[in-house]
Amino acid sequence: MQTPKATAAYNPTKTEFDVLQVLWQYGPSTVRFVHDKLILQKGEVAYTSTLKLMQLMHEKGILDRDESKMRHLYTSVPHESELTQTVLKRFIDSTFKGSPSSLMVALLGNSDTSAEELDKIRELIKNMKQ
Repeated sequence: MQTPKATAAYNPTKTEFDVLQVLWQYGPSTVRFVHDKLILQKGEVAYTSTLKLMQLMHEKGILDRDESKMRHLYTSVPHESELTQTVLKRFIDSTFKGSPSSLMVALLGNSDTSAEELDKIRELIKNMKQ
C-alpha cells in the first residue's frame, strides 16, 4: 500500500475526513461498518451515499480496498498523522500567515479553552523544551 502522490495536495472534504477518521480509529472496515458509525455521529446518512463516497475515495487512491473476500474491506492510504499534519500546515499557512505562534495565541485567547487543556499545553511545551 502506497500513499498517493496527491497526499500533500489532498484536501479532504468534511465527509471524506469523517470516513478517514472511522478507518483510522477502527482499522480495515466494510462500507456497512463505516456507514453505521457515520449514522451514530451525523444522524441520517444514506447507505448508497457512503458507498459511493468510499468508491470515489478508492478511485482517487485515498482508500485501499481488499476484494479477496465476499465483503470488501477498506483502509486509509494516508496515515492519520501524515494527513493531519498536511491539513494543519495548510490551515496555518492560509489562516495565520504560516505562524504557528499566531495559531496558539488564537487558541489560548479563546474563552472556551479549559484550565485542564491549558495544563496539557503547558506540559507539552515543557516536554518539548527538554
